[in-house]
Amino acid sequence: MSLSQLSSRVWQYGKVIAESVPLETLNEELSDTRTLSWYDLTAPDREDIDILADELNLDFHTVEDAEAPGERPKVTRYPDHLFLTTYAATIGETDDPNSRLIVSRVSVWVFAHGVVSVHRNDLPEIAEVLNRLDANPDLISNGPMGIVHAILDVLVDGHFDTVQHLDDVVEDVEDQLFDDSIDTQQVQLRVYRLRKELVQFRRIVLPMREIVSTISRPSREAVAVPRVLEPYFNDLYDHSMRVSEWSDSLRDLVATIFETNLSIQDAKLNIVMKKLAGWAAIIAVPTLVTGWFGQNVPFWGDGRPLGLWISTVLVVASSVLLYLVFRREDWI
Repeated sequence: MSLSQLSSRVWQYGKVIAESVPLETLNEELSDTRTLSWYDLTAPDREDIDILADELNLDFHTVEDAEAPGERPKVTRYPDHLFLTTYAATIGETDDPNSRLIVSRVSVWVFAHGVVSVHRNDLPEIAEVLNRLDANPDLISNGPMGIVHAILDVLVDGHFDTVQHLDDVVEDVEDQLFDDSIDTQQVQLRVYRLRKELVQFRRIVLPMREIVSTISRPSREAVAVPRVLEPYFNDLYDHSMRVSEWSDSLRDLVATIFETNLSIQDAKLNIVMKKLAGWAAIIAVPTLVTGWFGQNVPFWGDGRPLGLWISTVLVVASSVLLYLVFRREDWI
């Protein structure tokens, strides 16, 4: 069986006793009651997953969930193992102009004495998981759920970083709303992109609290959270709730920004129409005066230079008067 990349580690009594263990010993290591194993597979193909399923007697539903695109984050319990699907999320440069959110699925099988994780992309989060396990031996000494906690904790911390970045972008867009030097189309594009990113992000973070809650729930199955790790998972649940609530508030805020932007555009249009109406009124007065004096009836100064001066004074005086009145009322 050949995989694109395999990293593995075996602990005994909380200490590392082997690294880069070959996959051929997977079934043996997971059956050893004296050790704790973690096998992490990066970018395996369909054949690799099928062979892995045969060796570990995995339920075919979990295999489909690990291979199917766009699978929803979830956790499922089986008599001899636990399966969960979750996602890492980061903000980066992508080919999609509508979204900068990069998501990577992580599928995890948890057995009584080991964990197997699978993901399509090379994730820096995995190295961080190892660092946390090395820094906190208590997680390892309490079985496979310690590894599961480290994986979920690193992913949730990544969600925190992502939602913080989105919050900073939202604040920046808020500042641009009332800046007349900023192109309104640019603001609209940023708001649209933010809405799409938040929709994608919420699909990942909302089920995370359900995953943590289900894992933490007492169970009679072979894989359950030890009592000593319950505070760890309670804290993880709190963090996942905070990310979820933060994303919800950002979604509402982006919707408010979108509506505010439309209101600002309407207000600017009203100002333009108001100024046009004011200038139209000013222009209408000279038109009225000259039209009136152009009628074929006698009027002051008819047929004399005095008539020209009278009409000119009326045009100028009425125009200036209207301009001053409209200016005072902030119409123009």
